[in-house]
Amino acid sequence: MKKVTELMPRELWGIFDSLTQIPRPSKHEDAVANYIVDFAKKHELEAFRDKAGNVIIRKPASEGMEDRRGIILQGHLDMVPQKNKDKKHDFITDPITTIVENGIVRADGTTLGADDGIGVAAALAVMTDKSLVHGPLEALLTIDEETGMTGANKLEPNMLDGQILLNLDSEEEGEICIGCAGGLDVNAKFHYTPVETAEEDIALEVVIGGLRGGHSGIDINMGRANANKLLVRFLKFAAANYEAMLAKINGGNMRNAIPREASAVLTIDSEDREDFLEAIEEFEEMLRTEYADAEPDLSLTCREVERPATVIDEMTADDVINAVQGCINGVIRMSTSVNDLVETSLNLAIINTNDDNTIDVSFLLRSHVESAKDDIASSVESIFRLAGAEVEFSGAYPGWRPNADSEVLKTASLVYQRLFDKEPVIRAIHAGLECGIMGGVYPKWDMISFGPTIRHPHSPDENVDIASVERFWTFLTELIRVVK
Repeated sequence: MKKVTELMPRELWGIFDSLTQIPRPSKHEDAVANYIVDFAKKHELEAFRDKAGNVIIRKPASEGMEDRRGIILQGHLDMVPQKNKDKKHDFITDPITTIVENGIVRADGTTLGADDGIGVAAALAVMTDKSLVHGPLEALLTIDEETGMTGANKLEPNMLDGQILLNLDSEEEGEICIGCAGGLDVNAKFHYTPVETAEEDIALEVVIGGLRGGHSGIDINMGRANANKLLVRFLKFAAANYEAMLAKINGGNMRNAIPREASAVLTIDSEDREDFLEAIEEFEEMLRTEYADAEPDLSLTCREVERPATVIDEMTADDVINAVQGCINGVIRMSTSVNDLVETSLNLAIINTNDDNTIDVSFLLRSHVESAKDDIASSVESIFRLAGAEVEFSGAYPGWRPNADSEVLKTASLVYQRLFDKEPVIRAIHAGLECGIMGGVYPKWDMISFGPTIRHPHSPDENVDIASVERFWTFLTELIRVVK
């Protein structure tokens, strides 16, 4: 079994290996950012962090190429922290363990961080490779892309000199992305009154698990189950048939990841214990039948736990359950103008019971159409306000409008066809990229996005195709050589 550092191109994979050893979940990028600044300076490059915390690196043009348009290589420093239930891993302190097998690189029970570690590694490899020929180069490596696009949102004008942006955060080699959906976070908050638990009741923890999860932009159309939705579906059944009282509910932990696991503690009359456990098995079998192809490892489990002193008042619990059950989730509309493109989607990402007697429900809404995004946001707001929740919108970011007349796109298409004897696929994607935000700050930038093949990002199944990384590198380095 090879090590990551033995793969080709060696410099790119060596840098990626170094990145895996530095914990970098969203909002914890200082260590990796400072490492990269030091790394660049050791290679005699200008490097610094801007006010937002983004890393900017500059490399002068090769001799005789000073008059070419400047190119900006762009990626994001953070990664999504997801792990399997049985995996002991602290994303704040522990490095990622990589495994090379069957033509891919994956992690051991966690997300790999190829999104966007491969893009960052490629940018750094270009900046430090003295054999490459190119015009003026800059690297822009942003913070907090996965949870708020903070680095892109706080990017200041006049910080960068280049006119061409190559975003290295796409995930299908052979495709060139020229547009993406915009997004919006919808956050609902319920306030509840604690009620004393009945003495004759027992407490049970119910867990939905074994789901595949995935990227809420890339994998949203794959028919995968949402753990929060399945759990609430069962809770409604339990309340109706066993007068179950809800003590707490928690599910999901990332706005842009389809929730893989959700749990609730509820109380029932002790005399109903055996019947309830049988109902759990029957409900699990029903769900497994429904999701036989999409979720073969789906599980619904139950165990007795210590009875809590209080539960959530019945009215609020019913309001939470009914609002979540009634709210649409997943693909809402497919594009009528672009084949196989999701136009609008909604991910019921997180449900949290908090210590201050509140329950938060959080969604990430994506759409290529601003009016559609606003309409779905209004629908979610209406449902949850009717249920008595406070609703707020945050984290809005614009879509990236495709430019089919892009000069760098034309050049990139010709380069790809010459290198690999086939035309690249030109497309827009449903996932969010930072290009739309940054294009608002630098409206004259000519932008495209591309990358190697990364499967199942935002889940522990994330992996990157080794052969595609070499093709990606060949394409990237040739493109920066010929762009004028």
